Amino acid sequence: MPGGRLTHQDREGIASGLARGHGFAEIARRLGRPTSTVSREVARNGGPERYRADRAHRDSGRRAVRHRHKPRTIPQPATPDPDVADAYAERFAAMMIETGVPRMMARILVSLLLSETGGLTAAELVQRLDVSPASVSKAVPYLEKLQLVRRERVPGQRRERYVVDGDMWIRTWHHEAKLVARWAEMAREGADLFGTDTPNGARLAEFSGFMTQIREDILDLAARWQQRRAGRQAASFSP
Repeated sequence: MPGGRLTHQDREGIASGLARGHGFAEIARRLGRPTSTVSREVARNGGPERYRADRAHRDSGRRAVRHRHKPRTIPQPATPDPDVADAYAERFAAMMIETGVPRMMARILVSLLLSETGGLTAAELVQRLDVSPASVSKAVPYLEKLQLVRRERVPGQRRERYVVDGDMWIRTWHHEAKLVARWAEMAREGADLFGTDTPNGARLAEFSGFMTQIREDILDLAARWQQRRAGRQAASFSP
C-alpha cells in the first residue's frame, strides 16, 4: 500500500523500470508511490546503475533488525512519515502555484525549505524533482532575483549549492520595498507632469501616496521582525 514499507515486488518494479530507462516519476506512478520514495530507495542502494531488487530488499531487512535492537538513546524530535512529508511538500508547492508562483520555481523553493540543511546542489534538485538540469538552471535565477535563494560554493568542490536561510524573508521584503518605491516614484512623476488639479494627475498622486505608505509599512514590519528575532536569539543563548 502507498503508505507502507516497500515490498520485494515493489523493488522488482523499481529495478524493472530502471532497466527500461524510466524516470523516478514514471516508476513511482506505476507503483502508486511518491517520487521521493523511489528516488531515496535507489540512492540508498547504489544508484540507478547498481540497483538490484534482491540485494535492496535484503539490506532493508537488515537495517530494520539493527533499528529494533539498537541501544536506547536520548529521544529526538519526531519526524513525519516520509509519505506524509511528501504529501505536505506537494500541497505546499500547489499553494504557491495557486498564488502565482511559477510551477518549477515553487517546487524548487519547497524542496530547499524542507531540506535538512536548507541547501541543495543542482544535481540533487534534478534527482529529487525528477526534472532536467535545464529546468533547474532556468528556474533558479527567478528565485535569486526575488532574493529568496542564494548560491554558495560547496567546500573543496567546483559545484554550487542553492541555499535558503533565516534572512531570506528580510531580503525579500527589502527587495519588495524597492519595487514598490519605483511604482511610487513613477506615479509621482506622472502627477507632476499632468498636474494634481487634473483628474489623471490627481489619480496618479493618490496612487503614489498609497504606494509610498506601503513601502514604509514594509520596511517598518521588516525592522520590527528583526528586533523580535534578535530578542529571541539573545534569550536562547542567555545562561
